[in-house]
Amino acid sequence: MRATLIKEYTFEAAQTLPTAPPGHKCRQMHGHSFKIEIAVTGDVDPAIGWVYDHARISKAINPLIDRLDHSYLNEIEGLENPTIENICAWFWRLLEPQLPGLSEIVLHETPTARCVFRGF
Repeated sequence: MRATLIKEYTFEAAQTLPTAPPGHKCRQMHGHSFKIEIAVTGDVDPAIGWVYDHARISKAINPLIDRLDHSYLNEIEGLENPTIENICAWFWRLLEPQLPGLSEIVLHETPTARCVFRGF
């Protein structure tokens, strides 16, 4: 049996999008209440009954959330142009080695705008 675990986390951060077209409002400093969903897919261990412990996902992502929360994203290495697509890729690069079976990252920047990222 295969299953997908999904854990949600939130963080607040400021950003500018320096490569947005001239005059675009996102070139101005602004902030978002981000919500990120981390999905891990794998075989359910019949002895335990799970893919793996949810705490394993939290252990991998919590240091990254702590790094981003209440920060200016553009100052973080790899996020100089912090579009939601680039933020997803940044998370993927850092999480994939720690989370075998990482299958999807969904990053919400507003209640109606999000990016779904499934790796490189």
